[in-house]
Amino acid sequence: MEDNKIRIGITQGDINGVGYEVILKTFSDPTMLELCTPIIYGSPKVAAYHRKALDIQTNFSIVNSATEAGYNRLSVVNCTDDEVKVEFSKPDPEAGKAALGALERAIEEYREGLIDVIVTAPINKHTIQSEEFSFPGHTEYIEERLGNGNKSLMILMKNDFRVALVTTHIPVREIATTITKELIQEKLMIFHRCLKQDFGIGAPRIAVLSLNPHAGDGGLLGMEEQEVIIPAMKEMEEKGILSYGPYAADGFMGSGNYTHFDGILAMYHDQGLAPFKALAMEDGVNYTAGLPVVRTSPAHGTAYDIAGKGVACEDSFRQAIYVAIDVFRNRQREKVARANPLRKQYYEKRDDSDKLKLDTVDEE
Repeated sequence: MEDNKIRIGITQGDINGVGYEVILKTFSDPTMLELCTPIIYGSPKVAAYHRKALDIQTNFSIVNSATEAGYNRLSVVNCTDDEVKVEFSKPDPEAGKAALGALERAIEEYREGLIDVIVTAPINKHTIQSEEFSFPGHTEYIEERLGNGNKSLMILMKNDFRVALVTTHIPVREIATTITKELIQEKLMIFHRCLKQDFGIGAPRIAVLSLNPHAGDGGLLGMEEQEVIIPAMKEMEEKGILSYGPYAADGFMGSGNYTHFDGILAMYHDQGLAPFKALAMEDGVNYTAGLPVVRTSPAHGTAYDIAGKGVACEDSFRQAIYVAIDVFRNRQREKVARANPLRKQYYEKRDDSDKLKLDTVDEE
């Protein structure tokens, strides 16, 4: 690698969706190459097909691995069968196989230290299923492969608007029984740590949404707030994690109250993501918090309805690149701060001479 810019591994996602379109449009702007060294894990043949079909003037180099990625160039590592065919808007097991192959290669090169962060283009969660991939989505798969025992937290974000989820890809009928005091505490702890470490917020303020309408209405509409959510929040407050609520989700979002908090913890997928995507769909970012790896993706899916038409907006994907860069840099700064803690001056009470003492501050 000829430069010291952040090396971003980009997985191609579903080749029949808008993944390549938003990737190629993003890097048609040469200033993006001044910010990072992008490496697509996918297929040069498929990339060229999308480029021609959509008339996008973005050049790329073909390389064998990220070690060959050139300076100020978009590179493509071939990890897909050359015989695979692109059929826009069609769910296809072969496209799912190609998406998984790209993801596996990116994870392999991340483990080898050849890339710094991973940005994933959207997959079809059905066609990617196989013996190697039996997960509800990217988040759970990456947690399994790169989590090192850490638990992940899905966050959808746009600037300071961050929505995290207690439960993610599960059926609605299972939500209430899945939500426990321990699970809420686990997610609050990950969210709090992420806001401090990844986004540099000293004392994060987290709003917690209720499970039931009107926050249970004093138990009339459900007891989960009194029996599970509030006790979980109180115990975390004793550990220094500030959370507020639980708030009824409809009024909280509709009134704009969400703007007063650093993060919002929703109880289930659509409770958090429906209002988020209504407010910030086009340039929202999906960030996987809590793991050693920095992984982001655009907030949208494969968008089969517009695939191949050349009208997909790349803003969300571009923002996913920006967030990955920012979080990686924040983590590097924190690592340096931990390695070189400031020395603290204090007077030890047991020392009658009032002699100035020096000690080091242990970081959390």
